[in-house]
Amino acid sequence: MTLLWTAREMVVAMGGRPFGNLPEGVTGISIDSRTITPGEAFFAIKGDRVDGHNYASIAIANGAALLVVSEAKLPALGRLTIPMIVVEDVLVGLQKLGMAARDRTPATVIAVTGSVGKTTTKEMLRATLEPSGKVHASVASFNNHWGVPLTLARMPIDTRYGVFELGMNHSGELGPLSRMVRPDVAVITTIAPAHLGNFASVDEIADAKAEIFEGVVNGGDAILNRDNPYYERLEQAALAQGIENIHSFGQHAKAEFRLAEFDGAAELSTVWVSFGGETREVTIGAPGRHLAENAMAVLAAVSLVGADIDAAIEALANLAPVKGRGERHRLQMPDGILTLIDESYNANPASMRAAIAVLASAQPTSEGRRIAVLGDMLEMGEFAPSVHAELAGPLLAAGIEHVWLAGPEMVALRDALPETVHVVYLETTEELVNFVTAEVRAGDVVMVKSSLGIGFGKIVSALLDKHPAFTDTERHF
Repeated sequence: MTLLWTAREMVVAMGGRPFGNLPEGVTGISIDSRTITPGEAFFAIKGDRVDGHNYASIAIANGAALLVVSEAKLPALGRLTIPMIVVEDVLVGLQKLGMAARDRTPATVIAVTGSVGKTTTKEMLRATLEPSGKVHASVASFNNHWGVPLTLARMPIDTRYGVFELGMNHSGELGPLSRMVRPDVAVITTIAPAHLGNFASVDEIADAKAEIFEGVVNGGDAILNRDNPYYERLEQAALAQGIENIHSFGQHAKAEFRLAEFDGAAELSTVWVSFGGETREVTIGAPGRHLAENAMAVLAAVSLVGADIDAAIEALANLAPVKGRGERHRLQMPDGILTLIDESYNANPASMRAAIAVLASAQPTSEGRRIAVLGDMLEMGEFAPSVHAELAGPLLAAGIEHVWLAGPEMVALRDALPETVHVVYLETTEELVNFVTAEVRAGDVVMVKSSLGIGFGKIVSALLDKHPAFTDTERHF
């Protein structure tokens, strides 16, 4: 049995108090009593909605080796016989353990943020670095005040490359996360109007994303999107934090990792990348210019950390989108194939435009249609009516003739589309689920996209439940 932490290491790192006969150590760290596996430590974090202390018995039943609990909650847990480490605040304890993990490993650490493309870029980095050494990366989108320390605390001591996604929806959130992670390389994918309702302007979003530079180690690197209008603002913010090694990617003539040419197809992309005095042809196993642009940032990071660039380029050819972020399904219908593009995990104006472009490049079969199934973009605040209405432009430019909508904010898009577009608007997600499952037909390409809170994953699930999927070409990154 390989231990992730000895119990003594945990006590010292967290400044905790042993309670009971502690085991030698633990094999992992968990904050979810439902998914904990035998031998792991359960951290009873008190969140906004639930208190982990209330689920301690479930964690024990599922094999927890020890509990990390708060001093204030210990009296209520006295009947439990499992060993515990008692701390003042469990989340703070997890943060301390995460920082200890960063201290003890010689891993080269890359942190990724940006308004769009964080998770995809993180997963690209995982795949492209794996041929060069052991990679530890965030699971799913563990990019917030509990996800980042949890990912840090789970990092094995023999990690070669650590890849962390850092997220925020308010100013002041990213800096503390970066100071925990202490990245050797900080990547900002792009700046766009995401979470715009929480900021007065996109300038403020750029400044909030620039907080990632606060934790970059001495002599570390920053990788910025040269095509983004906020490049100079981010560059100055990096310099102000003492970062001298600033690198760029994009189509800009001065970009170090330059997207020289893009050839997009329905299922993949071919790009020509200029860097280090040469131009390389690179195949990316998923469609979309936005993925090609993110791949430039990935190749920049791979190069800077000294990993095998040839192996990384080869790995890019085997990539495909993850669940809810462009994952494709070919569904069997009685008279043909339905193509489903699942973009249901999140949405903002930039990612909406990217998804619409991907739909435009997809090829329906027979009498099939390209159908955009769109739901509200959340956290747009006072800008919500305008940013939803402005999606009419990209839809018309892409030639999308069928647009099916739900959600109160999508009224603005409905009203902005001309009569030449076949628009269906329903008030609720549940109504749209029923409509979509009844009205799609063989040959269609259906792209489903909304913010996660709108629940458009139900549309995807309903289609997957109703129609069997081909699995022969499924790949994941």
